[in-house]
Amino acid sequence: MSAHASCTAAVMHGANRPVELQHFSAPELEPGGVLLETIFSEVCGTDVHLSHGRLAGVPYPIIPGHVSVGKVLAVRGEPLDVDGRPVRVGATVTFLDVVGTCNACWFCLVAKMPNRCPSRRVYGVTYSAKEGLYGGWSQLIYLKPGVSILEVPPTLTPERVIAGGCALPTAIHAVDTARIQLGDRVLIQGAGPVGLSAATLALLSGAGAVYVVECHEVRLAMAREFGVDEAIRLDVTGSNSHVERILALTGGRGVDVTIEATGVPAAVKDGIHMTRDGGRYVIVGHYTDHGEVGLNPHTEINRKHLEIRGVWGVDFSHFHRMLRILDRHGAKVAGGKGWEHMVSRTYGLEEVNQALADVETGRIVKGLIRPHPVRTSP
Repeated sequence: MSAHASCTAAVMHGANRPVELQHFSAPELEPGGVLLETIFSEVCGTDVHLSHGRLAGVPYPIIPGHVSVGKVLAVRGEPLDVDGRPVRVGATVTFLDVVGTCNACWFCLVAKMPNRCPSRRVYGVTYSAKEGLYGGWSQLIYLKPGVSILEVPPTLTPERVIAGGCALPTAIHAVDTARIQLGDRVLIQGAGPVGLSAATLALLSGAGAVYVVECHEVRLAMAREFGVDEAIRLDVTGSNSHVERILALTGGRGVDVTIEATGVPAAVKDGIHMTRDGGRYVIVGHYTDHGEVGLNPHTEINRKHLEIRGVWGVDFSHFHRMLRILDRHGAKVAGGKGWEHMVSRTYGLEEVNQALADVETGRIVKGLIRPHPVRTSP
């Protein structure tokens, strides 16, 4: 690759401001550094939150796009992927967006929660565009030394991997936390990428039934294609017919396990009512602060003997397992259409503002960014 290569990236300058395209020069690689040409990056709900300034401490301007797949253009030194293989020029790879965890603090060593490490940084979220090409909405991505890299096996396409993206590792974490047992009746609140991934994993885990509650028809239709037992429209009139439907399906008791993947506070109260006494409720959708909801600790938690767990972020084990799950099951889901059937639309860099709007309004299930090739000066 020419030393004069340059690229275009989409830059988010702050809350409620349009994303704009800027040109950048290719970086000089440090020893152990890797330069990728972006094949795909995803449009995540986190990116919508970033566009409205809902995450604290974000160093705008940033290049969004925290989960991506790319082709290795250049390496310096002999970087290895996490399986100990050399990172090869020309290989297709993906990488964990979380970097810099110290493996020395209380969260890393005692709590075993590297996602809460104070040194933790995240591609596409906590790196400024002034620092470099550290986000996937760019034709080039620079992987700093120490980034956890995974080579995509030849049995997986980039489309299938990015269809898993951020949502599938997050859903793996949620389903692990939910401890779904064979025959359990499972409810998923929300059929965006995380909810749809959790529903699919619940089916693969041997659930006796999987139900989805969602307000957007395009997502309800997708849930049906992915094989859920019943996709129920959220009743926003106040009569809560979706709650009554879940109770009717479960003999009035409620489901064994509920996974919330909406980010809407009122959904938590609904979810508690739709979960049986002694059941398990996992909240994964509230990555950012959307406000409060009133609960009665006695009737809604204590007397129900309800177990409530929160899930925020992932660690590398969830990301690594994503590739194995996609390799084993990715082609079979959605009636053989594959995990990539979840992707509603692919956008160019010049369309990122439309992509954000489509994700926020629920017009699509999942959107991807596919940058154009890198320009090289003569």
